[in-house]
Amino acid sequence: MSVRSAGSARADLVADTALALLAERGMRGLTHRAVDVAAGLPQGSTSNVARTRQALLELAVRRLADREARVLALHEMPDPAAGTQSLVDALALATHRALTRNRELTLARYELALEATRRPELRAYFDAAGARFRDQVVALVTALGSTDPQRHALSLIAWADGLMFSCVAGSYSARVPDLAALRESLRELLAGMTGS
Repeated sequence: MSVRSAGSARADLVADTALALLAERGMRGLTHRAVDVAAGLPQGSTSNVARTRQALLELAVRRLADREARVLALHEMPDPAAGTQSLVDALALATHRALTRNRELTLARYELALEATRRPELRAYFDAAGARFRDQVVALVTALGSTDPQRHALSLIAWADGLMFSCVAGSYSARVPDLAALRESLRELLAGMTGS
């Protein structure tokens, strides 16, 4: 293994452990020492990868974006020209994965999002990392025939974020909707946007 790939693997381990700690203990439970212990690394290892708390949070945001990109698989979304139903199916599956198999990742995202409201330097970093998702959603609703893609993308993202928050941290945390319910909700939402 090259020095670069060893360093990259160490950074991924630190970031993944930071995300797990955020989901398990919240922002107050995320320290350099806690990452070292949870990852089974020698004391000081996390500081070698991310010297400051800000650097550790940025590393976590970067890794979160990479991992969520794989969970949501927006790059694998069907061509909207093929019809709304295949897109509904793919979006419902991506949302369901975020609510079930990747619940901890979603919790970590909310912890980082809330922390970003108090740290302008993290806010800029968090927003930049999220822009790639937002841009892909704008492209999807544009291809579906939206007459107001920015507004419709915001509505779709707000629906998904609200649903995920309610089911992961809110009053619906004990009742994750099944795929059929997610499909129906998405079908209704997209029909309202596109008039189809």
